[in-house]
Amino acid sequence: MTTGKAILYIILCTLFTSSGQVLWKLALKEVVIFNPLTWINLFFILGFVSYGMGLALMLLAFKEGEVTILYPILATSYVWVSMASPYFFPTDSMNLWKWLGVAVILVSVTVLSLGSKQEKVIPSD
Repeated sequence: MTTGKAILYIILCTLFTSSGQVLWKLALKEVVIFNPLTWINLFFILGFVSYGMGLALMLLAFKEGEVTILYPILATSYVWVSMASPYFFPTDSMNLWKWLGVAVILVSVTVLSLGSKQEKVIPSD
């Protein structure tokens, strides 16, 4: 049985991992690929911290709930990144196809979560 706490943990996980991805993209503005010293910047480090927090929350969520319920919620990370990216990066934008993709992800996650509420049938001998 998946608890509400597990669902909260996994939603927070998606927010942290999405933040980590945005932070890494911000960090790459300062990075020169072949100069490792440029990789040590605040956004790059905060991206790793954010991903670490996401990992910890994901482990807590999996301890409290079913992977078949929680894992599809991780797909909402794509939604958060898609929505946040245009605010931080002027070259990123949302168009009709991207919004359609976001809608498909959200509908899919909803359908998967509804499917998990059905009673399990145990075959009898």
